[in-house]
Amino acid sequence: MENNATQPPVGQPRPAHYSLMPLINSAFLPGHCLETVQAIADIKERDVAMGEYYYFSGQPEKAAKEMEPYLASEELALRLSACLVYAYANLATGNIRLARHAMTEMERSYTEVMRAPDASPEEKAMVTFVSATAAVLLHLPLKDGRAFDTANLALLPPGLRFFACYVQAHYAYLQGDYSRSIGNVEMALALQPQVYPIPTIYLRLIAVMNYMGLKKSEQAKEQLQLAWEIARPDGLIEPFGEHHGLLGGVLEATLKKDYPEAFKQIINITYSFSEGWRKVHNPDTGHDVADNLTTTEFAIAMLAARGWTYQEISAHIGCSVNTVKAHMKSVMSKLGVEQKNDLKKYMLK
Repeated sequence: MENNATQPPVGQPRPAHYSLMPLINSAFLPGHCLETVQAIADIKERDVAMGEYYYFSGQPEKAAKEMEPYLASEELALRLSACLVYAYANLATGNIRLARHAMTEMERSYTEVMRAPDASPEEKAMVTFVSATAAVLLHLPLKDGRAFDTANLALLPPGLRFFACYVQAHYAYLQGDYSRSIGNVEMALALQPQVYPIPTIYLRLIAVMNYMGLKKSEQAKEQLQLAWEIARPDGLIEPFGEHHGLLGGVLEATLKKDYPEAFKQIINITYSFSEGWRKVHNPDTGHDVADNLTTTEFAIAMLAARGWTYQEISAHIGCSVNTVKAHMKSVMSKLGVEQKNDLKKYMLK
């Protein structure tokens, strides 16, 4: 099978920035992820792509180990790739010190490149993309509005361009601009010349989040199923665990019954990732996202905080109204609140 991981336009020499996140930048058919990684000719890029595979398939310990040798690489694209994956892998394993170290290295690389008089536009686009990706996915404030410039987006290789569209859509979602976010997703998916599975999974998941924000649960479920069809053949379950808290119970409504084992794996990822995520997000933002709720309680509380009635939540998740009420009673007790409106300060945006 042909590997499209790092192929430049036909007839042009291969630019260095095509080494950035080579698996995200790979177009392949679902079920051929490992085959794609193994087909990468450059050994160092293959190692980095393998680290990506380990991360996206819910194996953060292996991902961190694979990436560690490249944290100080002289090749900017490999170093940035390693730092980004290493940071998130260590969030998932609870090694917050190591996660912060990798984030510091990303910021250092950004500063060095942006100050260098001979830095190329592609190098500036790379450091901007990685810096913004790290911040947006942690719901941290963006510095200098980085990565949301169309010129920077155009300088990225194709697969990363689509993942950057996801980052843009995620940022719009955090601003509460659900319609614009969905527009970004639809445009990106329509423009894909071939399937880039990892960006596509993330784009579909942000669509789920937006549709739930607009109380369009059927469209949300459809997007979740489309993401799952791409992810399932290669076991790319990490994105589902990362986004669980923002999916508004759609995982429970779609995967829990038909894919119980995969659902359990995703929930395990959710617990470990969200614990690490909060240890960076909460102190850095002062936003006290709840850390003592079960995943089901959190999903129900998110919907309640957005104004969903118990009857609507019951119909969406597929449980009785009394079950919803029981979960809400537990939520209110754990958080020490008396009104549903008070839930908002403990929930994700």
